[in-house]
Amino acid sequence: MQLIFLSHPQVVVDPIVPVERWHLSQAGRVALQQFLERKIWPVPDMIWSSKETKAQETAALLGAYFNKTVQSHSALGENGRSATGFLPPAEFEQLADQFFAQRHHSVRGWERAVDAQARICTAVRDIMDAAAKAQHKNIVICGHGATGTLLYCALVGLPVSRRYDQPSQGHYWHYDDGAKQMLHHWRNINDRS
Repeated sequence: MQLIFLSHPQVVVDPIVPVERWHLSQAGRVALQQFLERKIWPVPDMIWSSKETKAQETAALLGAYFNKTVQSHSALGENGRSATGFLPPAEFEQLADQFFAQRHHSVRGWERAVDAQARICTAVRDIMDAAAKAQHKNIVICGHGATGTLLYCALVGLPVSRRYDQPSQGHYWHYDDGAKQMLHHWRNINDRS
């Protein structure tokens, strides 16, 4: 079974709107459509999404392209950051560094990295178990950078570290569950190489 994890591409940043309800930007939509047209991925048997707007919009674009129904799971959401709400980029990056470095501690009220990792790992294992029973071979999960990185670290057996994080939004990695092997680290959907 193959698992592809895709983080949503660029979003419309609106400090007034809760982060969970941010939408994809036009640039993000165009980048994803262009990526899909390069036909890099096999046709997925299942497409799953977090319940956050930006991930659902990403998954909807995939569902329309591949003519597949999208399913959602609340445990696929990004690490809980509602305690701080929107933060200016520099401050956000500092807290994100602390989130990964202090995985057993809550940073300014954020969900702890260990809890976010356990949550997404359990959800993905449940999804993959259901896929195996249905004899599905290819699964795409549309989600978020931090929880995607926490899942990546768990699957590969690496310690939680931001050094394994995506460089920016709109990246994906590919895992072979049968071989228990990561086929590649985060790749940018805009990368044509």
